[in-house]
Amino acid sequence: MLFNLVFIRRREKQKLDKDEDDTMRGKVTIQEIADQTGLSKYAVSRALSGKPGVSTQTREMILKTAGTMGYFKEPVAVFNELVDLDVRTWSGTILVLFPNVRHQNRESSYWGPIFEGISASLSKKKINILTLTEPQDESMFSLLNPEGIMGILTIGNVSTSTLFDIRKLNIPIVMVDHLDPSFNCDTVFTDNFAGMREMMNAMIHRGYRKFQFIGNIKDAHSYRERWLEFNASLAESGIPQEQLPALLDHRLDEFYATLEETFASRELPEVFVCANDFYVNYTIESFERIGIPIDGKVVFTGFDHVNPPPSCKATISVNEELLGKRAVDQLLWRILNPSSSYERKLLRGDLVLKD
Repeated sequence: MLFNLVFIRRREKQKLDKDEDDTMRGKVTIQEIADQTGLSKYAVSRALSGKPGVSTQTREMILKTAGTMGYFKEPVAVFNELVDLDVRTWSGTILVLFPNVRHQNRESSYWGPIFEGISASLSKKKINILTLTEPQDESMFSLLNPEGIMGILTIGNVSTSTLFDIRKLNIPIVMVDHLDPSFNCDTVFTDNFAGMREMMNAMIHRGYRKFQFIGNIKDAHSYRERWLEFNASLAESGIPQEQLPALLDHRLDEFYATLEETFASRELPEVFVCANDFYVNYTIESFERIGIPIDGKVVFTGFDHVNPPPSCKATISVNEELLGKRAVDQLLWRILNPSSSYERKLLRGDLVLKD
């Protein structure tokens, strides 16, 4: 046992010594990641190699930091002649991975149609489909046979550590409606910038000048993109941005308290621009619960066109089923063209206005 422990320590020291050599060659090193995160080289090394000794939250943070610093930067692709989808008859299995997050599943009004689009497209091509909910550890992935899986589609906010665990399988991956800056792969998205720009222009054209954005922009990359375009639209129209920070960074279970504290003695805006239609409903419910009247005082806009209430004056209708179908197309194209540059496909939504 003592010999094994000494051997393991020696191997880890050799890896850290190699890391110091990499510093001379300009590569991002474990020490630089440790400095950035405030953790030890030992902890960073364990996290990057997937070994025990660090918590799930710490590993997630280390992987995100390492990825954004360029530690996992891949070699420059060698471009070969591209292969079209129509040249092949398909057979095999595609894995569809859902996050271990409440409401992000096949029964969801938003995520369900995406899965239906994926399922319909794969069925048409006679490709088998295997669905899996994000496991708590990588043991589930060790049971998968990489040779039996053609590719993987992730739906929604899958964790960084899970993404790196499945990358070990060396299987093509396409993410649907999610982007992780530390993990390079193809993505398929709604065009959040174009949708929010069109909606904001419509509301500004109707004479509104006082806006507040609602939605935790840390929860989803789509929320952050909508927030960025919200700001850009105000700036282009010469409208001051007077955003209340508490409405951008809150826990959902504390949302009632956040609204009550924020608007107990503060004037309501003319428009609440919500990250999606769920936030429209939740905000209205929250104001009713805390007893702050809003009828006739404020209007709402949403996004996704999923069960918006009557008081939602504008939203963006997203074709979720088409998102799923285009994700399948992109994954099959990636299987045939593994060396091509990564792509991000954007689907435009339609503005829905209520007078």
